[in-house]
Amino acid sequence: MHTDTERCVRAVRSKDARFDGWFFTAVLTTRIYCRPSCPVVPPKPENMVFYPSAAACQQAGFRACKRCRPDTSPGSPEWNARADAVARAMRLIRDGVVDREGVPGLAARLGYSTRQIERQLLAELGAGPLALARAQRAQTARLLIETTALPMADVAFAAGFASVRTFNDTVREVFALAPSELRARATRSARGAGGPPAPGVIALRLPYRAPLNPDNLFGHLAATAVPGVEEWRDGAYRRTLDLPHGHGIVALTPHPDHIACRLSLTDPRDLTLAISRCRWMLDLDADPVAVDDQLRTDPLLAPLVDKAPGRRVPRTVDAAEFAVRAVLGQQVSTAAARTHAARLVAAHGTAVDDPEGGLTHLFPGPGRLAALDPEALALPRSRRTTLTTLIGALAGGSLRLGPDSDWDEARAGLSLLPGFGPWTVEVIAMRALGDPDAFLATDLGVRRAAAVLGLPATPAALTARAAAWRPWRAYAVQYLWATDSHPVNHLPA
Repeated sequence: MHTDTERCVRAVRSKDARFDGWFFTAVLTTRIYCRPSCPVVPPKPENMVFYPSAAACQQAGFRACKRCRPDTSPGSPEWNARADAVARAMRLIRDGVVDREGVPGLAARLGYSTRQIERQLLAELGAGPLALARAQRAQTARLLIETTALPMADVAFAAGFASVRTFNDTVREVFALAPSELRARATRSARGAGGPPAPGVIALRLPYRAPLNPDNLFGHLAATAVPGVEEWRDGAYRRTLDLPHGHGIVALTPHPDHIACRLSLTDPRDLTLAISRCRWMLDLDADPVAVDDQLRTDPLLAPLVDKAPGRRVPRTVDAAEFAVRAVLGQQVSTAAARTHAARLVAAHGTAVDDPEGGLTHLFPGPGRLAALDPEALALPRSRRTTLTTLIGALAGGSLRLGPDSDWDEARAGLSLLPGFGPWTVEVIAMRALGDPDAFLATDLGVRRAAAVLGLPATPAALTARAAAWRPWRAYAVQYLWATDSHPVNHLPA
């Protein structure tokens, strides 16, 4: 979009927050870059230059605006709506892969050479993987500076910088303030806002594009919560996180203009990944206006969209975890699925402490589950075979589910496993892989809603009708599900 100068200028002049994250405005006279909704008086059009990423702005020598903080914009919705190499690379960079594995590791995951990945990212985003990772490190550093009392040296290494000097230089270059000045400003703001967060807790706001309907989003997560791993407490969805350097506990609370996020981490180096997984789970980088406009073109769906616009797809923080839970939930009630998962967690999960609530375990990964005894599972024999085969494929690496997954290849791999029919494959594609066009034509709730609305009732006919909803059929599923009174469709009391 950043190449459409006329459209970008209109968005900046109208301070349209819907375009935050789609592009960034760099001002030639001040050498500052902003988000489109920046509250300051817009510059003259001839002084504006538009870039597709914050990293491209920084690489061109522009500093982040202190008023609108463009580095905290919602992410571009493109990277979650596409499955090509650039989109998959962006999802991996967002998950900190470059910091942990370097550019060669990023390229290896995608099956390309480092030169190919660098060329593709530079062509589309105006910055290569190192510059994109650097911009993310700068944002992580800012969060740690402003929300913790960590010494600056600890902040530097937790954010992924190789040295304190590089950390200091980057913060000054990107934010035009020294790290100590950023902390001093944040401390003054915290005093005026009721004080800093509790020791060991990182408190931040997760932005999103309006509208956002929290009912089915948080309702689904709360209603399907696995005891010990997830809970709804005091108006917040809480869960444990299994992270590369340790573990964490997150509490997420919906507000009219943001999601409040409280993170407790055993290692601050996991901050970037923890935030990325929370944003992914809540689908916060979606473009609800584009989605809803497309779905409104169907006269039978339009009333559902108009009644409660901005529905998101509730996802997961771990694709392998969700795949296991999807199998446990085959042909049983929500309560039964939670019970099966809770037993698995109690037997194989890693215990954690939660001083603020009732969380007790991390959900066990495929490596831990590989040693389970199938006979100990209170499941039909065919379901045991389905589960153990899935766990073996995940643990052995023959099946990979994650941000780097090619959606079609993942579907093909899942379909080869025994007991994996269209419903299981598509629900994993929708909630674990994040395919916005995944469609559950055989789902009972979808078919019931279709019958009530006058849509075709058979899977084949409904799939044909749903072609007009592409590429947002996963969102159409949310609107169809919401016609039912099931607890997954309501924000918990």
